This record gives sequence, C-alpha cells and structure tokens, in this order.
Amino acid sequence: MPNMIEIKDARDPALDVFARLTEAQLRNRLEPEKGVFIAESPKVIRIALDAGLEPVSLLMEQKHIDGDGAEIIARCGDIPLYTGSREVLESLTGYALTRGVLCAMRRPAPRTVEEVCSGARRIAVLEGVVDSTNIGAIFRSAAALGMDAVLVTQTCCDPLNRRAVRVSMGTVFQIPWTYIEESWPSPGLDRVRSLGFRTAALALTDESVGIDDTALCSESRLALILGAEGDGLAARTIADCDYTARIPMQHGVDSLNVAAAGAVAFWQLRAK
Repeated sequence: MPNMIEIKDARDPALDVFARLTEAQLRNRLEPEKGVFIAESPKVIRIALDAGLEPVSLLMEQKHIDGDGAEIIARCGDIPLYTGSREVLESLTGYALTRGVLCAMRRPAPRTVEEVCSGARRIAVLEGVVDSTNIGAIFRSAAALGMDAVLVTQTCCDPLNRRAVRVSMGTVFQIPWTYIEESWPSPGLDRVRSLGFRTAALALTDESVGIDDTALCSESRLALILGAEGDGLAARTIADCDYTARIPMQHGVDSLNVAAAGAVAFWQLRAK
C-alpha cells in the first residue's frame, strides 16, 4: 500500500515535482538517471506502468482514491501518495487536474538509434518540432498509423514533456523512440541512412513528388522527415534526403500543420 499523505501545506517541497519544477529541472540534464516526468490521468499512467516505467510518487484528489485511482494505487507499491480536495490541488498546481490524478515517474534509460530502429520498416524523424502539442499529436498518429519508431533531433521538444505525454494519450510509451545524438542533418541523417533507410523530406519544393508516388511507396525501409512549425525543414536537410515528398493540396491551401501533415503521410506511406 502507498504511503498516503494528506496535503496540509501546498508549499511543502516534496510537492515541487508536481507544481514548481520546470521541465528542464524535471529532466535533470546533468544527472539523467535521476530525472523524472509527469504522467497525467489514469489511462496515461496505466499505459506507462504497462510499459514498465517506474512510479516515484502520486498526487490525486481524495475522491479518486477509491475510484479511478484505485487500480493505479494498487500497482504502485509503497510510494508516497499525496492527496487533498480539488480546491487544494488547484491551489497547488494552478489548474484543474485532468481526471484528478498525476504520477511522477522515473525517466526510462535512453536507447540507441540502432535499438529503436531494429526491424523497423517505417520511421518518423522530427527536426526542430518545438511545440509540445504537436509532439504529442505526432506520436499518437505515428503509433496509430503504421510507424514503427520515432527519432527526435536535439532541437525538438522533449517527448516526455507533461503536455506532450497527455496529448499523445500515452502512445509515447508504446512506440519506440529516442534522440539522435549527432549533429543534424549531418552526420545524423547519414546514421539513419546507414541503417538501410531511404529518406523522404516532407516539404514543398519544385522537385517534390506526391506522397502517393509509386517509387516512394514501394521503398522497403523509409524514414519520413518532418520539420519545424512555420519554417519547415532546413534546406540542407531537404537537399540531403533521397526524396522530397508533398501532400497534394486543394482550394489554394499551401500546407498543413506539422502534426496533421504527419498523420496524412504516415497513413499513405505505411508499410503494406
């Protein structure tokens, strides 16, 4: 059973992890093995636990202890469980909790690009995508629409950012992913290609082919490269890829949001 602690003082330093630490502090770049992230809502926490991630502490409204949170509590052993009324928790976090349950969890050990891509036929590579909502949405689409793994450049938002995890609905724990540690696009793109992937930049250029192009669709191993919001992929990245692919548009629309574009491309180019 967890160590149940009723919140008496929202300033208690033990609660900093839920309300006062920045994402960078949670990640703890200097000591990654001590880093944590926050999973929010019973569904997301269950998926994280199913993936083998380690819970550190729980925060939930009192009414959820015998309700939505009961299964979570039973699975988390004797970790601290901080609880209080909705009003107390809102005063602590500054917002209403999604489904009234948060769990601080240990960050998983980093994986290599080779481990993540082993056996993969279709992967998504994210370059400079900084919005946490877009990151979460891309992971959800990647998991649902046929991608086998996701690689993230160092300039992207952390996929374990609290909002990214929530928007992904826990799929960030279900699809293999890791960071590309090398500089991007070189030598990072070369490392992806060395694993047997042909590379396709999603971009609008005069040389681009449609995402329904026969040669593109028939590639046995394909990496789809998606770029930053607004500016898209860097010109050097586009030049270094084997293909440049576009989503055909109508009604004078020139492009889609990166998360929406990813979903369309993932479905069209999934391995058949």
